[in-house]
Amino acid sequence: MILEETFQLANDTKIPKIGFGTWQMSPDDAYRATKYALDNGYKHIDTAYVYGNETEVGQAIKDASVARDEIFVTTKVPAETDTYAKAMENIDESLRRLGLEHVDLLLIHAPRPWSRIGEPRENDDRKNNQVWQALEDAYHEGKTKAIGVSNFNIDDLKNIIENGKIKPMVNQIKCYIGNLSTGNIDFCQQHSILVEGYSPLATGGILDDERIQKIAKKYDKFIPQIAIRYLLQKDVLPLPKSVHETYILENAQVDFVLQKEDMDELDQL
Repeated sequence: MILEETFQLANDTKIPKIGFGTWQMSPDDAYRATKYALDNGYKHIDTAYVYGNETEVGQAIKDASVARDEIFVTTKVPAETDTYAKAMENIDESLRRLGLEHVDLLLIHAPRPWSRIGEPRENDDRKNNQVWQALEDAYHEGKTKAIGVSNFNIDDLKNIIENGKIKPMVNQIKCYIGNLSTGNIDFCQQHSILVEGYSPLATGGILDDERIQKIAKKYDKFIPQIAIRYLLQKDVLPLPKSVHETYILENAQVDFVLQKEDMDELDQL
């Protein structure tokens, strides 16, 4: 079963192949959906400091019928954090909210504040190096089992690789059929950085695509299952999210293989 399968990070940490995302979930929805996901086989939960639901995610982890050591938990330091001290403060606050002694993966949420995405990098490299040093220290202190980044492009990654002591183990970026940052993915895979793909359903944007629907019918599957399987066959870890129990279950039912001709067709979309 795919929920039992793992990728191996550069430091030999094993990470379940499908994550359960909690972005844009209210605290109540995050608790209910996370607990349901865990009670139904998911082992990998993704949250963030800025999502405003770490406390509820942590409570769901406590209340679920799965032992903590079987659950892989990811959280993220805010993109706006720009100093070592602030990053350490964020990390400790995330652990407090989650009610955990450690997380399994800690990420820098983005290389620059969301209000400046797409603008010149200015002093972002210096900021990212400070925050990365905090993640390295948290790793050495046992507050996390692995460290990485999110929304980093190749230049941002190179800065960390060249100036840090530990290479990022993960880069979490937006990935879905028709929108693969292939250069970024190739760079990461060449440097043993696992790519996690969030918004694998394009935030619902691909759900009415007739070409994907045709392939879904061929396998007697739904479009979301095709989208998630597609990323897995690209060695990208998908992070689907849903607050609906039926969809939570369906998103994990991807124990099939897309044939090469179908993968090739999806690549062209």
